[in-house]
Amino acid sequence: MAPDSAKKIKTTASSKKSAASASDSAKAKTQKLSVSNVARKRRTVKSASPLKSEKKIVSETSFVSDTLKPEQEAEEKIIFDTKRKYIEAVGRRKNAVARVRLFTHNKKGVEINGKPLQEYFQDIILQKTVLAPLEKLKCQDKFSVVVKVKGGGFCGQAEAIRHAIARTLLSLNPYFKKRLKKSGYLTRDPRMRERKKFGLKRARRAPQWSKR
Repeated sequence: MAPDSAKKIKTTASSKKSAASASDSAKAKTQKLSVSNVARKRRTVKSASPLKSEKKIVSETSFVSDTLKPEQEAEEKIIFDTKRKYIEAVGRRKNAVARVRLFTHNKKGVEINGKPLQEYFQDIILQKTVLAPLEKLKCQDKFSVVVKVKGGGFCGQAEAIRHAIARTLLSLNPYFKKRLKKSGYLTRDPRMRERKKFGLKRARRAPQWSKR
């Protein structure tokens, strides 16, 4: 019986060794697979990074080309737009209403209610507010502007004319919208003079009060 038991012990030991070697080989295989997967991921990341940069470069170049195109087209439209005699628009501010006609063929300048700009608005600040949209687009020497304005005071009339001129330029060329809107020339200012209240001298000015 002794040799049989020795054989059994040898077979169990050999089976344990084979199982251990199999488990070690499986662990080594899994480690190799994990290492290979990590290497593949790194390769894919490295290969994808230049593509991403290329995509970014392409998007930036397309954005630059899109921003450059409208200005070129705008200049071409200003020079070659000969279909309409004039462009008309209405601008408002407070109680002032201005109707502007923008001509491209007549003599250059601004005429307000039959008078030149410098004669109607003698204040330089008001003259600058009227010419602000044209100066923003650098085309003050390309058009003649005829204005009919009524209502309000000088400041309200000047801002109403500015609003109307910006609208005429927008209808002439839609690519001007970004620059005009950024400067605030296309927005209708809704602020109005606050009405007087009873018991007060003005909208909010109360009469002087003395305790004794």
